Amino acid sequence: MKTLRIAMAQMNPTVGDLDGNVRQILSWVREAKKTKVDLVVFPELAITGYHPEDLLLKPWFVEESRRALQEVIPTCEGLAAILGCVGQDEKRDSMSSKSASCFADPSTLYNTAALIADGKLIGSYRKRSLVNHGIFDESRYFQPGQQRPLLHIGGVLIGVTLCEDIENSNGLIRRQAAGGAEVIVNINAAPFHRGKSRSREQFLAARARENRVIVAYTNMVGGQDELVFDGNSLLLDRTGGVLARGAAFQEELVVADVNMEVVSSRRLTRRRQARGAKIICADLARVSVKLSRKEPPRPPLEPVVTKPLEEIEEIYGALVMAVRDYVRKNGFARAALGLSGGVDSALTAAVAVDALGADRVRGVFLPSPYTSRASEEDVKELVQRLGIELSVISITPTFEAYLLSLAPVFGDRGVDATEENLQARIRGTMLMAMSNKFGDLVLTTGNKSELSVGYSTLYGDMAGGFAVIKDVPKTMVYALATFRNGRGPFPVIPTRTLERPPSAELRPDQKDEDSLPPYSILDPILQAYIEEDRSPEDIIKAGFNRTTVARVIQMVDRSEFKRHQAPIGVKITPRALGKDRRMPITNGYRRP
Repeated sequence: MKTLRIAMAQMNPTVGDLDGNVRQILSWVREAKKTKVDLVVFPELAITGYHPEDLLLKPWFVEESRRALQEVIPTCEGLAAILGCVGQDEKRDSMSSKSASCFADPSTLYNTAALIADGKLIGSYRKRSLVNHGIFDESRYFQPGQQRPLLHIGGVLIGVTLCEDIENSNGLIRRQAAGGAEVIVNINAAPFHRGKSRSREQFLAARARENRVIVAYTNMVGGQDELVFDGNSLLLDRTGGVLARGAAFQEELVVADVNMEVVSSRRLTRRRQARGAKIICADLARVSVKLSRKEPPRPPLEPVVTKPLEEIEEIYGALVMAVRDYVRKNGFARAALGLSGGVDSALTAAVAVDALGADRVRGVFLPSPYTSRASEEDVKELVQRLGIELSVISITPTFEAYLLSLAPVFGDRGVDATEENLQARIRGTMLMAMSNKFGDLVLTTGNKSELSVGYSTLYGDMAGGFAVIKDVPKTMVYALATFRNGRGPFPVIPTRTLERPPSAELRPDQKDEDSLPPYSILDPILQAYIEEDRSPEDIIKAGFNRTTVARVIQMVDRSEFKRHQAPIGVKITPRALGKDRRMPITNGYRRP
């Protein structure tokens, strides 16, 4: 039986850490050799990390990435490897087996898959479908490639694709399959958002069925600034059935055997059906690989099909990985956050503990004259259950001193949001002072609902280094908190925190709903307006009150200047409040 053994490396690179990324790659290559694979596949831009952004505009960085690739190549003896890297134009044909490097000419950059076999660079594939929507801006750095290589390993033809090259049902895969490809390899760095892993598996299965090919999809894992990569690598048979599935948010080598005789039996039929295939595929270049190893037959492998996570567990896992990697990759020893007794800070604290460990999280309780006894009790209960350190600093003396200093200027003007924001800004100053003194990363605790409508204070509760739940709507905050309480031996978030009405506690008897519509109404309106770009009239037709819709949209539009000054946070929804949504601050357009 003709069997192709494929290993998909779900690795967690760090952008710019070329040496560290190479060490990871070499470790996975050694692991792949132990399992006697024919082909090991790495994610998109594995050498540089995804996405290097303007590092790519520095010629010396590109040159160092070339040297990093050269360090990997000779270690791949006895197997073939497909490795994401940065490529450049060269004077010679990059598909030539005599080519020593795909980086000879520094004038043009390509998002590239290096094709390596038996310790030699035998060619490359350059990404054709550059991504330029939402968070992506690949045309700023890369040119689209033109090559269509087929890798020939042990009698098996393999089509190589990169990221969105695989998404067009009438594009590259169809050409490669018509040209004889039995396996399509796709290397990817696909950022997570809610529901994406399921929709991705569906379209990959559709590509496999349409073209009657095996699909091997390798995805990155890890956090990178506001992005988090979920893994969930897939090996699909020609009917779209799952042969192997990697875990979510875990580094691992996903290894599986593919019975190529089953696929090959269909090749003749497919070729007969593809009239004019020779003309269609005249631009496909074959790169043949002969592996030098000699060894006895390999025992078959039992495929690993990891069960996909439920949506709420997947979102929680994304938050945990994002916090862990942001702290680790940026060299922070600990994290600190303000605890208010509310659900937002409680959830953020739970995520931080799960990401870093209780000994690396500091809670800070900053009561004001309006802080309730219930909030104090809930903070102490949360801290005890999580096992974290707690610092208590009353802001009342500082607040009174500020009011006294400002009294001659304020005169007889009445109390308003100024005094509320002043309390938030004192808290922000205290937290940032502790960050300076102890080196802790301050985690902010504002959710997407609040940030969308400006229910937040610049230099106050928005002060910090990383916004954990910035893209999590308030209703989802409650769902995540309930989910977290269902894990482990006991709930960590107090029941009262989940049950009492949310309040900023910046004035007597304050409730969020004094200033905002109920979150059960607010969140769907925000989703329609921000994530789906629906017009006010469309939202009203969906059943929402006209006055409420107009009020919410006005709050969103007026708060753009705040969001531009907010710390970055984890992308969870299809359209986050960051690079996904690039609205001008100075903006005279108002939709009636």
